[in-house]
Amino acid sequence: MGSDRALSLLDQMLWTAFVVAGPILGAVLIVGVLISVLQVATQIQEMTLTYVPKLLASGLLLAFLGPWMVGRLTQFAQGLFLAIPSLAR
Repeated sequence: MGSDRALSLLDQMLWTAFVVAGPILGAVLIVGVLISVLQVATQIQEMTLTYVPKLLASGLLLAFLGPWMVGRLTQFAQGLFLAIPSLAR
């Protein structure tokens, strides 16, 4: 396997990871910023107030986007397994 093929597989892997993890990380970031603004506005400095909404948002997104995420990762893994014979040359 040449270095160009290895870099191509690495690029595909990183983009797949970014696309799969992106929606959850984005939602948790938005919820975190909103809760922080709410805490600053109300001067409530409770530490558990930041974790519960983030946990709920990530749980709901995992429930809704979970099948798509698993499908995307499975598609990538199948592509890798199907490419194994061509990598041995």
